[in-house]
Amino acid sequence: MEIHEGAVAVGDSVLDFSRLSLNTFNADSVSDERKRDTRQLYLNYNRLASLPSALGVFCNLELLDISNNGLASICEDLTRLTKLKTLVAKNNRLDEFSLPKEFGSLPLEVLNLSGNRFEEIPLQCTKLQRLQSLSLGGNRLKSIPAEIENLTSLELLYLGGNLISAIPPEVANLPYLSYLVLCDNRIQSVPPELTRLHSMRSLSLHNNLLTYLPREILCLVHLQELSLRGNPLVVRFVKEMTYDPPSLLELAGRTIKSRNIPYFPRDLPSNLLRYLDLASKCPNPKCAGVYFDSCVRQIKFVDFCGKYRLPLMHYLCSPECTSPCSSNPQSDAESEDENSVPVDRLQRVLLG
Repeated sequence: MEIHEGAVAVGDSVLDFSRLSLNTFNADSVSDERKRDTRQLYLNYNRLASLPSALGVFCNLELLDISNNGLASICEDLTRLTKLKTLVAKNNRLDEFSLPKEFGSLPLEVLNLSGNRFEEIPLQCTKLQRLQSLSLGGNRLKSIPAEIENLTSLELLYLGGNLISAIPPEVANLPYLSYLVLCDNRIQSVPPELTRLHSMRSLSLHNNLLTYLPREILCLVHLQELSLRGNPLVVRFVKEMTYDPPSLLELAGRTIKSRNIPYFPRDLPSNLLRYLDLASKCPNPKCAGVYFDSCVRQIKFVDFCGKYRLPLMHYLCSPECTSPCSSNPQSDAESEDENSVPVDRLQRVLLG
């Protein structure tokens, strides 16, 4: 068997052409038997400016590492690798126009495109139905597309070190997502829908622009690590209220709901019936009020294990409504919400 000078054959299934300063890759020196038997091919740390079409001859390839080259595009021949499960293409010059049109047809389970020049997540990536791990850290991403919800097998999503300013609620539609890394971005808020991620174990949000978290985050029952360092999270008790006066429609709806005035479908138009169904109960246990569109946003701090103070957002029906917790910082740490969370859960949450 002849292979390229300097290449390393590890067993029958691994070919290592890494760190050989290759400008091109030619598979002519590899025997036909070796091409069939190769499951892992390493071409990382070379000088490849384009992906060679010769890769298509490795018909049983399962892992391909083309990291740390000068790649600006990936050729269509890659889609001939119908058994490819892992593609590592980090630290190249790839962008959203670099992937072949049929890239989404690959049976990939692991895709690492970190350290490139992506400003958007290519839609081809959102068609990888078997994908379990997606890494696009250290790029220039400004947003996460709603189509991310199509990756229903995804367990790890790494998007740290980008320019992302918002988390779309569609991320909450990933049933197996266990590790979400969004550190070193420009995120200002966390959508409460993320509490539907029942498999979530680690949530990395450090070095963003967060000033509070939704109170629903306490519902992430399997969460073991929550990283928040480097955010402008307030370290002292803050009571910040914003309030837009309710409309006449909302005042009427509040009156009907809070006083339990009976009504029937024959009494009201369908749009008003739907509106009344949208009433949210005020979380203050001493208040029987409801609200629709107009409410008071308030930041409340929950004390985790007497060591960390986590600012959570909650809503009140009006400025006159007394908060479920006292305005005193110390008594706030002993609020009803905190006491309702088991101590063993709090001890599994790490902040920073």
